Amino acid sequence: MTNATTNQRSSAAPIDEYGQLTDDLPGSEFPVALRRNPCHLEVLIPARNEAGRLPRTLARTIEYLDAQQYSAAVVVIDNGSFDHTADIATAQWSGRVPVYVTGCVRPGKGAAVRHGLLGSQADFVGYMDADLATPIETLDVILPLLERYQAVVGSRYVRGATLVKRQPLLRSAGGMVFHRLARRVLPGIADTQCGFKFFSGEFARMIAPRLTVDGFAFDVEMLRIVHELGGRIKEVPVAWTDSRGSSLSPFRDGARATMELARLIHRRRSALCRLSINWLTAVFSS
Repeated sequence: MTNATTNQRSSAAPIDEYGQLTDDLPGSEFPVALRRNPCHLEVLIPARNEAGRLPRTLARTIEYLDAQQYSAAVVVIDNGSFDHTADIATAQWSGRVPVYVTGCVRPGKGAAVRHGLLGSQADFVGYMDADLATPIETLDVILPLLERYQAVVGSRYVRGATLVKRQPLLRSAGGMVFHRLARRVLPGIADTQCGFKFFSGEFARMIAPRLTVDGFAFDVEMLRIVHELGGRIKEVPVAWTDSRGSSLSPFRDGARATMELARLIHRRRSALCRLSINWLTAVFSS
């Protein structure tokens, strides 16, 4: 069990051979000094200018984890904040549940989550949004399922889910368009974008070096890689609440996520085409 009494801040990012900060180092080259202490569960919180919402989220998350019998840690990935996000995260929160603060110089939620996964040595690891849109108590359902599934993800669209407070109409309409496109990359998953996803630690460490999408479409790529590696994905219903104060821009970030998704669709089609060509070559050359 990890027994840290003070919060720990790690370097902003790995250093490459030229002495420059980078987030592009694969898992095998991720500096050992930046890998956090092993524990049973690690909760990642990517954050950019979340000084307004982070205190409540950290307090509730740590209160919950403090009451569990297993060892746990919280990791705030500061994704280029210029408010007091890092100062809030480095405050004294708990003597039993350490709060690590690490920086990610590459912009984008996907880049921040990838950086957090690369530094994890936990048995189970996942991420949640800084606004606590999904109750932390959902882990009561998720953790037992991780004994049988490699990925367990929250869903707003499966039976049993409730939308306590809905998104504004514009964001909701954009989400529907994105969802339709995402199904072309990842059929069978009702909700790719709910910000509450957890993985077996071993599988997460296999996934992280393969991730390439920095923006909001990274969830689709991540779940697609889980599927391609033979992992089992389980969706669980959540009680989801939209929260004000998000830095997400429906136009700027929505357009970028759609472009990222289009690239994933193109990549998948190219891969299927190559498989077909290889199969036909093998058939006609035998």
